Amino acid sequence: MKHSKIYIAGHSGLVGQAFVRKLRDEGSGSLLLKTHLELDLTNQGMVTDFFSSEKPDLVILAAAKVGGIHANNTYPAEFIYENMMIECNLIHQSYLHGVKNLIYFGSTCAYPKNALQPMKEDSILTGPLEPTNEPYAVAKIAGIKLCESYNRQYGTCYQTILPTNLYGIHDNFHPENSHVIPGLMRRIHEAKVNDIPEVSIWGSGSAKREFLFVDDLVEACLLLLDYKEDYSPVNIGSQEEVSILELAEMMVEVVGYKGRLAFDTSKPDGMPLKKVDTSKMDALGWKARTPLREGLQKVYCWFLTNNISKNIIS
Repeated sequence: MKHSKIYIAGHSGLVGQAFVRKLRDEGSGSLLLKTHLELDLTNQGMVTDFFSSEKPDLVILAAAKVGGIHANNTYPAEFIYENMMIECNLIHQSYLHGVKNLIYFGSTCAYPKNALQPMKEDSILTGPLEPTNEPYAVAKIAGIKLCESYNRQYGTCYQTILPTNLYGIHDNFHPENSHVIPGLMRRIHEAKVNDIPEVSIWGSGSAKREFLFVDDLVEACLLLLDYKEDYSPVNIGSQEEVSILELAEMMVEVVGYKGRLAFDTSKPDGMPLKKVDTSKMDALGWKARTPLREGLQKVYCWFLTNNISKNIIS
């Protein structure tokens, strides 16, 4: 990839930033990076003009509208519309402009709510989705099928990645629209610095999740770029499963909070268990390298040293 033009769509987000760090560290080819103001990925004309002028060799489709349970419940129209427009524009223009290799990030939300655990890639579309994020999940399934269809009809090499729940530096710490790890980190940190005696957490705490440090995801994706035999969807996970209660207790220790945790059972838990089957990556000899506690410590250190804590409290 040293002489390639690599377009990272969504380079300012969690996954995009991790790719930028890794590719720059490795001295990879020219990186094409555009902000939303420079390139609106929901605008077909702008995307067409970009591909015509820049002609990337590899597209990493890390751009998406994402959020937790609250955001998915509050903005279902935006979640389905924006994600479908981004996927359609980028995948189609990649094909039209001769982009042979593309990495598309699906989501484990695409799996049925009651899928057998650990979830295998072929269980997509075998049952009803989790209602709290169904519009987002439908959009991500559409992206998976776009990649499969273009590969089948046009012989492209568009790889779908299905990462488990991601976290890492440059995460979104918005008070309402963040995922569980940055959301918990923010609220527990605020409670610590403001001497708040209790932190309320959505749900019962019994739901179990698997979390993957985003830098580990990037390493897995770069490995897959050299694997040219099969472009069917691939799960990438950590094989480390914890309950939300266990996660919250771990976060309390990392942050150094001395107060109490209270679980609001009037709020939804989401899927009772989300864990991916990693047989495909196991066969390639790949394993995630960052244990959850170590990853949380790295994120909290970044959170503090980059003044994120000051910005979110002011």
